[in-house]
Amino acid sequence: MTESTGHEPAAHAQGAGPAGTPGKAFDLATLLAERGGERYELHTAHLNHQLPRMLRTIGFDKVYERAEGAYFWDSEGNDYLDMLAGFGVMGLGRHHPVVRKALHDVLDASLADLTRFDCQPLPGLLAEELLKYSPHLDRVFFGNSGTEAVETALKFARYATGKPRILYCSHAFHGLTIGSLSVNGEDGFRAGFAPLLPDTPIEIGDLEALERELKRGDVAGFVVEPIQGKGVKTTPPGFLGDAQELLRRHKALLIVDEVQTGLGRTGDFYAYQHEEGVEPDLVCVAKALSGGYVPVGATLGKDWIFKKVYSSMDRVLVHSASFGSNAQAMAAGLAVLSVIEDEGIVANARTTGDLLRSRLAALVDRYELLSEVRGRGLMIGIEFGRPTSIGLRSRWTMLQTARKGLFAQMVVVPLLRKHRILTQVSGDHLEVIKLIPPLTIGEREVDRFVTAFTAVMDDAHTGGGLMWDFGRTLVKQAIANR
Repeated sequence: MTESTGHEPAAHAQGAGPAGTPGKAFDLATLLAERGGERYELHTAHLNHQLPRMLRTIGFDKVYERAEGAYFWDSEGNDYLDMLAGFGVMGLGRHHPVVRKALHDVLDASLADLTRFDCQPLPGLLAEELLKYSPHLDRVFFGNSGTEAVETALKFARYATGKPRILYCSHAFHGLTIGSLSVNGEDGFRAGFAPLLPDTPIEIGDLEALERELKRGDVAGFVVEPIQGKGVKTTPPGFLGDAQELLRRHKALLIVDEVQTGLGRTGDFYAYQHEEGVEPDLVCVAKALSGGYVPVGATLGKDWIFKKVYSSMDRVLVHSASFGSNAQAMAAGLAVLSVIEDEGIVANARTTGDLLRSRLAALVDRYELLSEVRGRGLMIGIEFGRPTSIGLRSRWTMLQTARKGLFAQMVVVPLLRKHRILTQVSGDHLEVIKLIPPLTIGEREVDRFVTAFTAVMDDAHTGGGLMWDFGRTLVKQAIANR
């Protein structure tokens, strides 16, 4: 028997079974080749069964074979322009080579990751880089998602201030775990999950309501998206600064949720930076931070808040995450920040976003169904509204009576099925399409989207055709679901 040196790889690493017996080697490519075609059936049987049902209903049950940058390809080689970016996760597009290399490198390094009782360099390096973009903040907690970043901020605000209540905005979206759900301004997400935390909504921009709640003396903080994901509604000019002043006066914290708006999305690194002088106490980021590869979230905060939460060695693990600060997420985050800097991603989001928004806004006077185009950078909302002509108005009323938001869905569907462009309706019961494409798109993608959108609007204003036939299908479906 040969004496072990303690450095040999385990037998099972080479495909061996239990106790060193030969086992069947796992081969991902073979598995996908054999069973990839069952994707919709597998979801129906084992996951959320309503997802494949919904996708088939609206004709979104596509089979994408590969992806790169801002594009998908199906098995026939057709390309699809991605104006959704995985709900903003794919900020650099799919499979950016710098991020891919970083992940290969970190896996090949075989680091002693997540020992829990050491201090690996990558989390500190990523925190250092993130804090360069927010110099008034001092420390970072790494978790695994946007909702976890918000949960962290809520806990830290409550503990640091000793107060129980959080204020948030109506129609806000901060996540779907219980704490984040308690500050979610959409009733559709909250229904059936009570009791939630006793937090309080105000209307976005309502400083009087904010001050009224603060005067009660029990508010730990106010959490706000600089641009709400639902509806793409921007905070009014000066609101964040005025809110910050009120909060400081009442010893409460400003918590800014940059999960979707951060890392260049709006044409500044953070969306709150569009307003001079705003310095939040806590900032939440996630989504694009790992290039779409590894779940990650981060809560940035002031030194005194972290030192109050982690006030002694006894409290060293009072807030932690099992997979937080893992090497793959940290390496990907460092690569993403490097690409953002090296490739001028923030400036591109600003200039390309301005071009796309201006070209779409120029169509408002041309189409009576098109109400408004708004947003910042590459976070753009296209809102539809009640037309003036009798024929279109009757069709609009038919859709609104069945279910608000059906017209926006009527636009999203032909954009994909006819023009191979993936978009989304910006929220339940909203006549708003949200565009959050990869921040790497340019004039070519702007041309393609505007051309397709114009064609869809032309079709909608003819008062007939396949688009309105599909609208009647949506009406029947909406009535059946009541």
